[in-house]
Amino acid sequence: MEQSLRPEQLRSARREAGLTQHQAADRLGVSQAYLALLERGRRSVTAQLGSRIVHLYGLGALALPLCAENLDAWDSSSLAAGLASLGYPGFRQLTGVEHQNPATLLLAATAASDVEVRVVEALPWLAVEYDNLDWEWLIRETKLRDIQNRLGFIVTLARQVAQKRGDGSATRRLCDIEETLERARLVREDTLCQASLSDAERRWLREARPSEASHWNLLTDLEAQLLPYAAL
Repeated sequence: MEQSLRPEQLRSARREAGLTQHQAADRLGVSQAYLALLERGRRSVTAQLGSRIVHLYGLGALALPLCAENLDAWDSSSLAAGLASLGYPGFRQLTGVEHQNPATLLLAATAASDVEVRVVEALPWLAVEYDNLDWEWLIRETKLRDIQNRLGFIVTLARQVAQKRGDGSATRRLCDIEETLERARLVREDTLCQASLSDAERRWLREARPSEASHWNLLTDLEAQLLPYAAL
């Protein structure tokens, strides 16, 4: 577990929320002494407490703790719920879900062996909507798992979506991330979270996949222009 909220950010966010240390501790359900330790960096913010802090201080999901642990616990249902909590329109019917840091969610989805197509289709949206997520952390974690090609392809699609929307800021940022991942591109073949593809499907995709998928050595037919939110 890594903190996105640093001690100095905890202090400044509390003050900007107009709360004393005693008031904040009371609303967070912790002692003032414990909150003081958090604000001095003597204790780490847990995922559960991090969620309460983000809500109380009015912070965004990017402030939530980063977590690269227990990635196997994520499945299509929990990933869809996480995407819903971050505002993905395709899963707006899912409610009452605890927020996740977008970088944690993108890592969990990218690392999964088999994910439903509807979830995979949402990943470029996540990269566009939260283009200022902690890319350094995310790239490091994907490299550790040899899945940087998956992330590279997702970023490529996200950059194309940003361009289609006319979002210059996101396009520039994603272009930089794409170039960083390009330098770490692997030559081995992989799927985009679809390990259960049959041999026949794999043979077909080698011939029919778009150029972007071929570049990232992935067996997938996903294209930016076919994504439901590309023009939003």
